[in-house]
Amino acid sequence: MKREGNIKISSENMMPIIKKWLYSDKDIFLREIVANGIDAITKFKKLVSMGEVHADNEDYCIKISVDKKEKTLTVEDNGIGMTADEIEKYITQIAFSGASDFLQKYEKAGGDGIIGHFGLGFYSVYMVSENVEIFTKSYKDACAVHWESDGNATYTIEECDKQTRGTKIVLHISAEEKEFLDENIIKNLVRKYCSFMPYNVYVSYKGDGKDEPLNSTSPLYSKSPKDCSDDEYKKFYTDTFMDYNEPIFWVHLNMDYPFKLKGILYFPKVKNKLELERGKVKLYCNQVFIADNIKEVIPEFLMLLNGVIDCPDIPLNVSRSFLQNDKQVQKINKHITKKVADKLISLYKCDRAKFESCWEDIANFVKFGCIKDNDFYEKVKEIIIYKDINSNFRSLVEFAGAKTAENDDKGSNPASVYYVSDVDQQAQYIKLFKDEGLNAILCDNFIDPHFLSFLEYKMPDKLKFLRIDAGLDNALKNGEATEDSILIDIFKNEISDNKITIKCEALKSSEIPAVIVVDEYMRRYSEMGQIYGMSNGEIAKTLIINTNNEIVSKLKDLEENKQKFIAGYIYLLALSSFRKLTPEESEQFQKNCCVLLKDFAK
Repeated sequence: MKREGNIKISSENMMPIIKKWLYSDKDIFLREIVANGIDAITKFKKLVSMGEVHADNEDYCIKISVDKKEKTLTVEDNGIGMTADEIEKYITQIAFSGASDFLQKYEKAGGDGIIGHFGLGFYSVYMVSENVEIFTKSYKDACAVHWESDGNATYTIEECDKQTRGTKIVLHISAEEKEFLDENIIKNLVRKYCSFMPYNVYVSYKGDGKDEPLNSTSPLYSKSPKDCSDDEYKKFYTDTFMDYNEPIFWVHLNMDYPFKLKGILYFPKVKNKLELERGKVKLYCNQVFIADNIKEVIPEFLMLLNGVIDCPDIPLNVSRSFLQNDKQVQKINKHITKKVADKLISLYKCDRAKFESCWEDIANFVKFGCIKDNDFYEKVKEIIIYKDINSNFRSLVEFAGAKTAENDDKGSNPASVYYVSDVDQQAQYIKLFKDEGLNAILCDNFIDPHFLSFLEYKMPDKLKFLRIDAGLDNALKNGEATEDSILIDIFKNEISDNKITIKCEALKSSEIPAVIVVDEYMRRYSEMGQIYGMSNGEIAKTLIINTNNEIVSKLKDLEENKQKFIAGYIYLLALSSFRKLTPEESEQFQKNCCVLLKDFAK
């Protein structure tokens, strides 16, 4: 007997609101409907395992087919099925009452950040359909049922002749959503949302044994780490992320208490050390895809990695606001952070050579993680290493001594650590350091200025960083500074920059006639102002004239024209080692070089 009913919600505008706010991507309807089928199969298999029903060895699966002529998309499972009473309860009453709750909460407030709400998964089909039919037969001794509704105020339900157990949902795709009648698009959606679902998912199933499922029912992350080989980890990475560069290493997450969590996080090869490329961490619930990069579950800095995480304790139907405030989710977040830190620490202690070989690929990730997550910083701060100007890797403690470690020695002067931000531009300063047995660390990535400031903030009494051109270490000097007003005046008359200070020093190295230095914190302040448009980047510099240089020592005895020429030339030499010359400075430098060549050729 055919029955009709009224849906008891008072809104004729329900579907437009659901279509606008229920999900950010309408193609997620396929995930919802396939996930329902997976759930139906799981329930039936549970009854079989408990001995309540008998079933032969079946290929439990989801079959998806497209009929362009009829403009239908069909999804069928061989799960538990439904009786007439159950379809009215679970499809009509619960889902539509959920729609009512949805309307009340989101009609005015909007739906930003919704992953799924109120058991409305089934009704996502109306985002792409003008009409939906359900054909279902329960495992119980009951007649098969046909249910149909256009998603508005009415539905019909009647008996049908479906012979096999399970549920078949037929979507009559609306004209404006005809892309979902393209079999290739449907296959891509299955790969996106159903890659790891626990039962085979077929598209255009023929039933002749020739079809291959589009998903993997036993993904690598679901196995124990001891049962996985390196080749399997690499293949899983390539297949999942379509990245044919081998990952550097990975962290396999596998725990059952106090919450269930499985997954694999991969450290990808860095494509450009000047950038922090956003990775993709896929979040699943019982092998059902939820979304990429859910920062409420996965620490923000870990989203620089690629990975798969499966948390059965996080339901599919959950809001972002729930995730933000849920204590269990916060524990999961912290556990993932701890496991990544443990992996890094283990690699540092057990295989220092490998840790150093991949440091340049993971350094930005580790530094960013420290800045963003204090717990992570506290765990890994002792294993952060730096390459020095001699190409050796050292931690800060190894580089500058125990003074850099956090302890109770308050009131002492912080240790000075010199760093290089541009190896090529600062080559002259590096040579000065090497000649006198001094050392500096390389900090030439874009994140380093922020990270060095962060470390100074964390250890204000223990550590300060100075760029290699920030001043002259006492070890570079040969005695006390000497003031030579005549020499200073010669240079002052040839330098148009009124912000530059000129001083005389006797350096141990006699090769360099002059060097430019700039106060570290004034430079930082100026660079910050430049970023925010508060300064033009100009900063006061100091030109240090090396009185131990042979040319400089003879300068006062030369005729005035030669004094001017040589002083200007020495200044441009020093300036070119400090920064890139402007076009005008470069032109003048070339002219001076030509004059010297002519004199040399005479």
